[in-house]
Amino acid sequence: MVKLSPKLTARQPGLTSLRALDAANFFLADVRDGLGPYLAIYLLTTLHWNAQTIGIAMSVMGIATVVAQTPAGALVDQTRRKRAYSIVASLLIALSAIVTITVPTYSVILGGQAIMGLAAAWFTPAIAAITLGLVGPKGLDKRVGRNETFNHAGNVFAAMLAGLLGYYVSTKGIFLLLAAMSVLSSLSIWRIREEDIDHQRARGCSEEEEQANNNSSGWQALLGNRSILFFALACVLFHFANAAMLPLLGQRLAQGINAGTSSAYMSACIIVAQLVMIPVSYLTGKLAPTGRKRLLLIGFAVLPLRGLLYTLTGDPILLVAIQVLDGVGAGIFGVLSILIVSDLTRGSGLFNTTQGAIATAVGLGASLSNAFAGILLQQTSYNIAFLTLASLALIALGVLWFFVPETGPQAS
Repeated sequence: MVKLSPKLTARQPGLTSLRALDAANFFLADVRDGLGPYLAIYLLTTLHWNAQTIGIAMSVMGIATVVAQTPAGALVDQTRRKRAYSIVASLLIALSAIVTITVPTYSVILGGQAIMGLAAAWFTPAIAAITLGLVGPKGLDKRVGRNETFNHAGNVFAAMLAGLLGYYVSTKGIFLLLAAMSVLSSLSIWRIREEDIDHQRARGCSEEEEQANNNSSGWQALLGNRSILFFALACVLFHFANAAMLPLLGQRLAQGINAGTSSAYMSACIIVAQLVMIPVSYLTGKLAPTGRKRLLLIGFAVLPLRGLLYTLTGDPILLVAIQVLDGVGAGIFGVLSILIVSDLTRGSGLFNTTQGAIATAVGLGASLSNAFAGILLQQTSYNIAFLTLASLALIALGVLWFFVPETGPQAS
């Protein structure tokens, strides 16, 4: 096993850096997710692409992100230029968004999506590392909760603007919104003071722990750690069940209506979930020191319930309202997944590398989820697809319940 440090030192970063981190999380909310379902609406209604080419374009960013996540996590662990690389990644996304609407050819759009995917892979481990480097392990619980709170607030802001732009102006305006938020996120990251970041702590280990556990033995300990492997499996199953639910719901709501209304419905689904994630993330960060597992079980348990409820009504208002459960599950998972990885890798120096590896597995699960759900929907119905995903979510809950231990402070 990797040795855990008996003492967790608290960091005292400057207020300027902490406020800049708040702003970075707010503006990165829209940036690191890319264009999402709005790209499909633009390609269909403005460029009049067929379903096959839209499907290929929609998959490129996800594939690029999956490929890049583990190397990105490893680079975050090794580099002291976290701020500089984060700024470059953000500006690349802004450039890709602008090029997509100014030179809307097949090759340019696919290339832009690939660049977005590679850049987006950087942000999750980088922000987690910068946070750990700023506040240290002792302050990580509350700070991750705060990060996620600002992230979800940024998602609400972006979704509201995207819905208004798509409905009243043009879907092209959504691309300009993404570019603007990319630039603002770059400015926010630049304002984080370099001297406030402890890059050694950002890797999840002190200098003493690094001497006790070199990277080779650290990797062996991590790969032989059943808790990490089962946690990764639970995460993959959770996202396999979760990833296709919102696209399926969006397709169901969009039947027989125009592009502007489709964008408005999609924005409503996102806004409802993100509004719920704001208080849930904050409370999860506050409660995390008392126990990780019981909170995460709640987050996992709402997913099968959500899939079941989608089959019980066809009312658009009720279907959008059910997104409250998505907010609860995602709000809890977003905070605790980072904290549990931090717990399980403490002292190894592989905090961000492990995050990247798990994110790669999760990304593969999410990508396969959409393909699986699409094939299932074509052969059956929306209700069968939702119930199948709900059943997979129950399996994820079982893996978490029976095979992943409590990792919080009281467990050590």
